[in-house]
Amino acid sequence: MESYVLDWANLLLRWVHVITAIAWIGSSFYFVFLDSSLTPPEDEDLKKQGVSGELWAVHGGGFYHPVKFNVSPPKLPGHLHWFFWESYSTWLSGFALFTVSYLYSASTYLIDKSRMDWAPATAIMVALAFFVVFWLLYDAICRIFGQRKNGDAIVGALVFVLVCIASWLACHWFAGRAAFLLVGAMIATAMSANVFFWIIPGQRTVVAQIKAGQPVDPIHGKRGKQRSVHNTYFTLPVLFAMLSNHYSFTWSHPQNWLVLILMMFAGAAIRQFFVMRHGYKLGRNGNPLPYALVGVAVIVGAIVWMRPAPVAVVASAPVSVAGGADAASAGGQNGYQTLQPVLAQRCYMCHGEQVQMKNLRLDSPEQVKQHAQAIYQQVVVQKLMPMNNATGMTDAERALVKRWFEAGAGTGR
Repeated sequence: MESYVLDWANLLLRWVHVITAIAWIGSSFYFVFLDSSLTPPEDEDLKKQGVSGELWAVHGGGFYHPVKFNVSPPKLPGHLHWFFWESYSTWLSGFALFTVSYLYSASTYLIDKSRMDWAPATAIMVALAFFVVFWLLYDAICRIFGQRKNGDAIVGALVFVLVCIASWLACHWFAGRAAFLLVGAMIATAMSANVFFWIIPGQRTVVAQIKAGQPVDPIHGKRGKQRSVHNTYFTLPVLFAMLSNHYSFTWSHPQNWLVLILMMFAGAAIRQFFVMRHGYKLGRNGNPLPYALVGVAVIVGAIVWMRPAPVAVVASAPVSVAGGADAASAGGQNGYQTLQPVLAQRCYMCHGEQVQMKNLRLDSPEQVKQHAQAIYQQVVVQKLMPMNNATGMTDAERALVKRWFEAGAGTGR
């Protein structure tokens, strides 16, 4: 029953997390597009009001005319919409999902004993420290270097180095799948912290100054804009890290830390292309295409580098399971009896008589036959199971599962 409840919690939290992330990323992307597409106002009245840019757009059968005030509007409206719950809801649902999926079962999902054999409580504390330490270091970099000449370039380079170090540590300390998620959650935490500690407080200060009739300090808008721009470059790297858990060939690679860095770098480069392209159309900056080409080149390079080596097919290859070494080749049988020794040694501890994780028993021929497709996907295609390969399933054993499935997944005998 506990596993059933956790599955529902995982599903519902993931659902909420995706919905809120779409809302947050969508609004972020829209405002980056808006800032890049604004043109100087033509109407003299708008100029007198302090409008620095305007945009005409058509959508959904109507025309829209958003304008941007250089520092502040002459008068605040009765209703002012704030963009912050999209960020907070995304982080809260994401942290809850990370807790249910990884921290609650740290010994299974977070810890890879071949990397670091530590207690679950220690692993959890170190994982949480990634969120706090990264934010403190990132925030310090922005404070120290953000306002200097060429500050954006310096901050970008130092944050990239910081992400590389964090990626290397995470992939050497935690299970690969958890490491990728941890790095993504770490960056996403900094994104939401930018909103909580800098963007919204700065906006509240500006609103308070307007209401009090005081001069508005433009520094709050500049700081908020800087952190908002950082968030937009973080977005695609975070999305890759979050989606990677479905594709084991990324996080199970021997140099998985480098895979993560390359793909996040490619995502940031491609995002730069989209940030610049609208301004390029208006003649404000250079051609952004090289950024996209660099991102695509890095991805193609990673694909070529990570391609699996050709596997020589050896007839009747033995299986390293006691009692099952010769069964795979004897008489060419690929039924349940051939598969059973592998399942017994590698899978029964989590899917047997004593424990039925995901409500699945692999010591039952009927359930093995019923879930043959899922077994093949998890064991052979994605190599997600056994989790973190804790029981040491070999490539020969996975090949046996592959032959069993392709032969019709046995007969249940």
